[in-house]
Amino acid sequence: GGHTMRVTVLGAGIIGVSTAWHLLERGHEVTLVDRQADAALETSFGNAAQISVSYCEPWANREAPLKALKWMFDPEGPLKFRPQLDPAQWKWGLQFLAQCNDTAFERNVAQLVALGQYSHAALKAIVASTGIQYHRLTKGIAHYYTSQQSFDDAGSAAEVMRRHGVARRVVSRDELLRIEPALRSFADRIVGGTYTESDESGDCRAFTQKLLRLCQARGLHTLMEYDIERIHTQGGEVQSVQVRDQLGGQVRQLQADAFVVACGSYTTALLKQVGVSVPIYPGKGYSATLPLLRPDQAPSVSLLDDQMKCAVSRLGNQLRVAGTIELGGFDMRLDTPLARTRSRMLVRRIEQVFPGVADTRTPEEGGDPQFWCGLRPATPTNIPLMGRTRVGKLWVNAGHGTLGWTHGAGSGKALAELVSGEQPAFAFNFYGQPANAVGLIAKMA
Repeated sequence: GGHTMRVTVLGAGIIGVSTAWHLLERGHEVTLVDRQADAALETSFGNAAQISVSYCEPWANREAPLKALKWMFDPEGPLKFRPQLDPAQWKWGLQFLAQCNDTAFERNVAQLVALGQYSHAALKAIVASTGIQYHRLTKGIAHYYTSQQSFDDAGSAAEVMRRHGVARRVVSRDELLRIEPALRSFADRIVGGTYTESDESGDCRAFTQKLLRLCQARGLHTLMEYDIERIHTQGGEVQSVQVRDQLGGQVRQLQADAFVVACGSYTTALLKQVGVSVPIYPGKGYSATLPLLRPDQAPSVSLLDDQMKCAVSRLGNQLRVAGTIELGGFDMRLDTPLARTRSRMLVRRIEQVFPGVADTRTPEEGGDPQFWCGLRPATPTNIPLMGRTRVGKLWVNAGHGTLGWTHGAGSGKALAELVSGEQPAFAFNFYGQPANAVGLIAKMA
């Protein structure tokens, strides 16, 4: 480490921009490339807004296969596996099933919590040093239950998290209403909840776009509205990356000492060009952002709705509701019957839980809900791939699933450290490193 490198980062979502920021912090010369006109216009755009270090459980657990099967036939089921004629999907599905046991679950939770705590510290450091504003609320995250059986199971889930050093408390309905009085009108349906005070929320897009401006002020080179076409290799290492200007159509070959692929779900196809196979598959999620009608009655604690498997966060004078997951390829349409059903289901839930608080009218009724969908880059374990590929000069920082915003600041920092020849100070299985490295790091710490 120590010497200045030229680094090209491919992808300007939260992961790519955070990586660029931390590389600049270490004195490197950085170029950032994205096909959009600004940062965070794809998967980082309209997510659930939660920094959920303490609610980071992987999807793969003992009950997941049965639930997934049941939900397959329910258009409103929170997780939908939509079978495609795509070997990648089936291979991913089998790898996912292999993680659906208690041993794997525990191992995966340990990794996600370690990254989450490191990442939250990295986020706080950026906020402290820059004063960046992004509708940040530091009131924690509360998870409310409407089913007694689910609430009874919440205790053992909280216990797992506490074992990994996360302060998740089981709370009674009364205590939940003291934590978030906005739930009062729905109180008769709530049986209890859990709460983590240390979690927070904020607008991922606002944060990422402002961080990009700060990067540019520090000398970042940006190539926005450039398509990333090809990775050219020679002798087992990257020779150049070919990009094309969307406006003029001219092609450029970018050269660097290191290339970081941070393209979310599109990372898989890009790495496949050079014979690197990664298990990242898109999980389509939806959100709706609604204008607040009664801000004084809106929640300021970020919420998880157990029944609908959705999250609710307040962003200034708007309410964001996000959730559901569909594993059905790269379909970004919002106008299919299924997409409409799922978007409206989220809005309907807001009206049930917070009647009259937000404008939940459909466009036909004169409302202005901002519907959105994004492709979460999911790995079978939920653990992102961060590290060095077996192609020289080529690095990866992708596969963050539902936790890109939660893990963004730390993933960028850890990757910048790795590229600089340092070892990040938390126990994590970095991509391309021998598995025993984790044991070593644990001993170092």
